[in-house]
Amino acid sequence: MNEKKSSYSFEDLIECAKGHLFGPGNAQLPLPPMLMFDRILKIDDTGGQFGKGEVVAELDIKPDLWFFACHFKGDPVMPGCLPLDALWQLLGFFLGWMKAPGRGRALGVGEVKFSGMVVPTVRKLTYHVHLKRVILRKLVMGIADGFVHADGKQIYEVNGLKVGLFQEAATAAAAS
Repeated sequence: MNEKKSSYSFEDLIECAKGHLFGPGNAQLPLPPMLMFDRILKIDDTGGQFGKGEVVAELDIKPDLWFFACHFKGDPVMPGCLPLDALWQLLGFFLGWMKAPGRGRALGVGEVKFSGMVVPTVRKLTYHVHLKRVILRKLVMGIADGFVHADGKQIYEVNGLKVGLFQEAATAAAAS
């Protein structure tokens, strides 16, 4: 397992997606095109709105991103579920970064408010995840609130994100 850093490059994120960053059977990110951020600018276990941890990441928006061509023809917009998935990805990454064992799975979300959208003219998305509760026992789970900004303007507010890490998922994946 690699050292615990406070920021991660795209190359680091790809190593995580390949299962190398947190070790076999532990948290990993999806590979592109489902990886929904290009870098993690900040990760710590004491910051954020609740003092229990924070993750800040960015995605560079380019007009040729895969989803613009198919969602929707003549009216391109990023599917609303993708930035939400990015917040889940970041919460799972945080749990792996905390050296918790198991593979990440999204468990739910309490409330999502959309106040804008991502179109090809947007240049950058910034994701903010604020940990509310971190459980690192037999049950490994993170509960957080999150925000998504498009070019500095808030477009998502998400309350009650939940991600768990499961060792059974790692065992099942190794057996297949």
